[in-house]
Amino acid sequence: MVCHEQAIARPYATPLLPLMPCIRTLLIYLKVLSENALKYAENTDSPLPFFHLLERLKTTKRAGWQRFKIGDGESISDHMYRMSILTMMAPASISSKLDIARCCRMAVVHDMAEALVGDITPVDGISKEEKSRRETETMDYICTNLLGKFNGGLNGQDIRALWQEYEDSKTAESHFVHDIDKIELLVQMVEYERESKCERDLGEFQWVADVIKSEEVKAWAQQIIREREQLWSDAGKIAKPASAYKKS
Repeated sequence: MVCHEQAIARPYATPLLPLMPCIRTLLIYLKVLSENALKYAENTDSPLPFFHLLERLKTTKRAGWQRFKIGDGESISDHMYRMSILTMMAPASISSKLDIARCCRMAVVHDMAEALVGDITPVDGISKEEKSRRETETMDYICTNLLGKFNGGLNGQDIRALWQEYEDSKTAESHFVHDIDKIELLVQMVEYERESKCERDLGEFQWVADVIKSEEVKAWAQQIIREREQLWSDAGKIAKPASAYKKS
């Protein structure tokens, strides 16, 4: 991370970020580490510190569901794992054009920064620019300070490049993974509503179906929305459409 006393070159982001924002990110790291009694050895030739960091993805809950008091909600790893499997379900009309193996790998690392900065959601009052800055610095820290000396830094560089490709959202593979991200959210939405016998209304998340780009994935989203409508009908209730909610 560039704000360490001994600056580390950042091949992925220029120019160097101002000192004060970098200090803020460092304070976030220190708070997370101290609250959880964690310490990761840096600049070693072993991947073990990185292996231990990954536990944070297994134990950190996805924040969006916590607003609805879903106590035992999914973790960041839960979300990314199902996404990676969903990419493998690409129909031939998609898989013939894309590198699906790359999509699978991208899905399983795209939220890795949340291991330290947490799952920042639109309702948290943090700008997209600030969110991006925090996550970028975190990935630099993970891929340089924890993985930079392991195997010549190649593994860290690979993870960093996959994460950046998703963030930039310019390639066909990244567009597909962004669509899958939304599908996984919709599937989880319906599952939590079913679990509560439709006492819990999570319909405000339906809006993501409208911004899916792929026609094939749009069709999946429409199936999920129809499934939700049937679920609510079976419970003797009416499922409200996306237009009835304030965008979350």
